[in-house]
Amino acid sequence: MLLQYYTVKNAGEHEIVIEKSKFVAQITRATTEEAAQAFIQEIKKKHWDATHNCSAYLIGEHNQIQKANDDGEPSGTAGVPMLEVLKKRDLKDTVVVVTRYFGGIKLGAGGLIRAYGKAVSEGLNAIGVVERRLMRVIHTKIDYTWLGKIENELRSHPSFILKEIHYLDMVEVETYVAEEMKESFVDWMTELTNGQAEIFEGETEYLETDV
Repeated sequence: MLLQYYTVKNAGEHEIVIEKSKFVAQITRATTEEAAQAFIQEIKKKHWDATHNCSAYLIGEHNQIQKANDDGEPSGTAGVPMLEVLKKRDLKDTVVVVTRYFGGIKLGAGGLIRAYGKAVSEGLNAIGVVERRLMRVIHTKIDYTWLGKIENELRSHPSFILKEIHYLDMVEVETYVAEEMKESFVDWMTELTNGQAEIFEGETEYLETDV
């Protein structure tokens, strides 16, 4: 698993108009080629009356799967420029379809390359990109008397991120901690609670933050 990577924040769409042609960028996450193809087919069905539904996607930890489709535009003027934007933004597990409704003015090869690239770039800006960082969830069980202090310290800490608090017989606090900082966290929490905390490791999860 990658320790860190970037992907689109969520599914969304963004429309721009260039020389009377309407370009609609529709973007989502896809972790398999089957999911990417299903999304493309869904968009094609939705915009069956469009002039073109061009697509591109990058999938896999090392971008093992890369596809670009011009859908009838001159070869290399749509899908590849779209794919290049995804690469330039260092995105992973992302699929985009740009739907074009022709407005009557031909753009030429250079104009098409710029238009499809711009549609994807502005679409990403509108929808948003997130950094996904692999974190360890560490569980800390404490007596209720420690809760106020621990919660305040965690909320103000620059590296440890409070995930959730469970109010059980004892309080269980879940914290996101980077793998390389696990020992530091245990030492820090042990000192804060005078050794009265029960600390154990949980699963790893991706923590998402806007970029």
